[in-house]
Amino acid sequence: MDSALLLLADGRFPAGAHAHSAGLEAAVTAGRVTELRDVEAFLRGRLATAGLVTAAFAVAAHRADTLPAGKRPGRLAELDAELDARTAAPALRAVSRRQGRALLRAGRTVWPGGRFTDLPAEPGGPHQPLVLGLIGVAAGLAASQVALLAIHGTVTGPANAAVRLLGLDPYEVQALLVRLAPTGDRIAAAAVRAAAEPPAALPCAAAPLTDIQAEAHATWEVRLFAS
Repeated sequence: MDSALLLLADGRFPAGAHAHSAGLEAAVTAGRVTELRDVEAFLRGRLATAGLVTAAFAVAAHRADTLPAGKRPGRLAELDAELDARTAAPALRAVSRRQGRALLRAGRTVWPGGRFTDLPAEPGGPHQPLVLGLIGVAAGLAASQVALLAIHGTVTGPANAAVRLLGLDPYEVQALLVRLAPTGDRIAAAAVRAAAEPPAALPCAAAPLTDIQAEAHATWEVRLFAS
């Protein structure tokens, strides 16, 4: 199980996350992120909003596996709808489903025995956190490990993008991630607790400026990252 956790946390796992900056590219272009301390503020905001929501929904999907077989698809469909409602920007909804498709493809190949058929058959694919939760089940991970994976992905993607976009020292960026680790641990634990609530009561923390920038970023003809 520990090895599976490390493999899923590895940026080389073929889930397409490397192609996304999670809004950092738009923030850099707008002049809101220009140096390391701005990146830190950006990542702290990500942890408190997208990190908490993503982790809570991933854990809720993981826990859906404990439901009777006839109830699992309905719970996952409910989670998918609730997460869709919490993702205000159409561009970000599309990104979440695109990443969900990529992660699902990888999950089906690596863990062919997983119960991925319980996921809702949405035209764009299921949201990424739901797929992450079911992969956690297939890989034998605990709910707390799934939450940590979600938090890890929330910050490492934009952190790596910052190195490319701003030419930052990668050692300093990694040191920043280490400093943020205790905060990430706390938010992961909060997400596990929150996931015990019904889908409609799951966290709904939002970042309106990120939503606005995501819509603008989607119209750019030239961009380094997909989001």
